[in-house]
Amino acid sequence: MVPNALNLYGLDRTGLEELFETQGLQRFRARQLLKWVYHQNLLDFGAMTDLPKVTREWFNENCHFSLPEIHHQQVSVDGTVKWLLRLDQGDLVEMVLIPERDRNTLCVSSQVGCMLDCSFCSTGKQGFNGNLSAADIVGQLVLANRYLETKDQRVTNVVLMGMGEPLLNFDAVLAATNLMIDDHAFGLSKRRVTISTAGVVPGIRKLQQVTDVSLAISLHAPTDDLRDGLVPINRKYPIAELLAACTDYVEHLGPARKLVIEYTLLAGVNDQVEHAKGLAKLLAGVRCKINLIPFNPFPGSGYARPAQGDIENFQTILMRQGFVTMLRTTRGEDINAACGQLVGQVDDRTQRQRRHRERMAAMQQEIVQWR
Repeated sequence: MVPNALNLYGLDRTGLEELFETQGLQRFRARQLLKWVYHQNLLDFGAMTDLPKVTREWFNENCHFSLPEIHHQQVSVDGTVKWLLRLDQGDLVEMVLIPERDRNTLCVSSQVGCMLDCSFCSTGKQGFNGNLSAADIVGQLVLANRYLETKDQRVTNVVLMGMGEPLLNFDAVLAATNLMIDDHAFGLSKRRVTISTAGVVPGIRKLQQVTDVSLAISLHAPTDDLRDGLVPINRKYPIAELLAACTDYVEHLGPARKLVIEYTLLAGVNDQVEHAKGLAKLLAGVRCKINLIPFNPFPGSGYARPAQGDIENFQTILMRQGFVTMLRTTRGEDINAACGQLVGQVDDRTQRQRRHRERMAAMQQEIVQWR
């Protein structure tokens, strides 16, 4: 293999078609290669007998298939599995598999850390050190399927809700999700592949032009004043602008599809009756379903999980207003694999880790002085 060989896990069908064209071959050869790799689990170019011999030799010399390295694996008491993966550049990221009776959902990371710094998310506190490649994203699904093969199962759902903001790594995320829904590759339903965004409006607009995978919005507040503090990107793309883009996207999906609203419930912050009523009013007319996520604590967050009564009351108010409202069961909390708890090992370009440590130290000093 020559230096800088191409990792073919990072090319969707269009990318492979263009690659074959550079070799003077027909575009349909891409479908043949995809079937070998994703249907037959064959990575030996020499054995891909319906490809020309000279092409197989060129691939063998210039291309390869490489996966992230599994650095550590943990299994929760509830069956949730978390992997810490080492990328080629040495960074560590996490992915989580959530097994259920009729599905296996994989929570995939798209960036090393995150630059958005949502106040209740542990990933954002560690800063940011770049984007995953399309091959890194696809590789997470390949690894999870290999794990499930021993149980005669496969991943049925993929959510890009792990580390990072997917729409700030647009090209790699698009190529990866294209492979996930390609019948010649993973063959997942477009309804079962979900991109979650904190509200990158230009990315939503761009996404509408090129795909019809499902879309989830990390909303977490019914007003701009509250959301500005929880999700700082709201200061650039306020709720009205965000929901306008989301409404257009869900219309593009067709009448049977819905937007997913993610709402993390924080005790005493956004979990009261007025917040539930405000959310119902805000989303009136938006074709959506709502996922309520009780906050999953992590050290130094400054937030707490709401009382069970407040959680149930919030859900009841929304359901009485006609919203399909699911209460997400916390999974993998004992191995820090729950929503908002994912962390890796990030060489922080943003210096956020340093600033966060300084804030925590200052808070501890104030507590000592108060005592």
